[in-house]
Amino acid sequence: MGKINLGVKVGRLELKNPVLVASGTFGYGEEYAPLIDLNQLGGIVVKGTSLKPKIGNPPPRLAEVSCGLLNAIGLENIGVEQFIQEKLPFLKKFDTKIIVNIFGFSIDEYAALAEILDTTGIDALEVNVSCPNIKTGGEVFATDPKMVAQITQAVCQRTHLPVFVKLSPQVTDIVAIAKAAMDAGADGVSLINSFPAMGVDVFTRKPKLGNITGGLSGPCLKPIALKMVWDIVRNSNIPVIGIGGITNFEDALEYLIVGAKAIQIGSANFLNPQVSIEVIKGIKAYLERHEIKDINMIIGSLKT
Repeated sequence: MGKINLGVKVGRLELKNPVLVASGTFGYGEEYAPLIDLNQLGGIVVKGTSLKPKIGNPPPRLAEVSCGLLNAIGLENIGVEQFIQEKLPFLKKFDTKIIVNIFGFSIDEYAALAEILDTTGIDALEVNVSCPNIKTGGEVFATDPKMVAQITQAVCQRTHLPVFVKLSPQVTDIVAIAKAAMDAGADGVSLINSFPAMGVDVFTRKPKLGNITGGLSGPCLKPIALKMVWDIVRNSNIPVIGIGGITNFEDALEYLIVGAKAIQIGSANFLNPQVSIEVIKGIKAYLERHEIKDINMIIGSLKT
């Protein structure tokens, strides 16, 4: 059998393979560089970046739960200027796509971030809309199609980069939100973000997280995320990056088979830093075993 093609295209973004590492679980790449070869990854989505440095939430920030992980990091980060000066030069040493996840608390903040990052040499933006809008009393942007559209349009007007909007699962109609983002200029969507959740220590009768509540991620989310990806794919031609509970190559293939163009690995990086490389190798071995020369023949191949 000849060479297998693992290359995929998500909107305007071309990847040498469909395996990305998710924002917030891979730092700025340098944390994992001693452990894996970053050149093998399809891309790195760096941790959420804001206009100014953000301190984040009080500890404890992480707590294990059945089949998943609670986190309440609070979007701690060094801010966009420090990222460009101190972290981006390191990432550019590697043959992998650099995707910067951005967030803000007003539409103007999102737009300013897009403009600042536009000419820095990164490959794409991922727009985290799961933040409260301070101008409307804290309503989360991601739950309102109009707000998602306004943020997306503002970002797209200030950058030439491919733009992917990261969607929240806490909505009644994920397809409507995805379509709002695409109609406003996005190249695609990535989903899902973590699900709001909490845990309690029964011995102390205190929350397991310093912030009381946080986001749930891990294997327990996969069936939910998979269904949401499928909902979008079967109701539109929107390019989707699937996220949620991927711990092995079979999980990744499920997302690709239902129609995701690429996937992101998140919480599993904490458990096994090698997981992304193992998933890439597993997908390739699967294609070889089934004599499939091009991964794009798998994408969207669900038999119903």
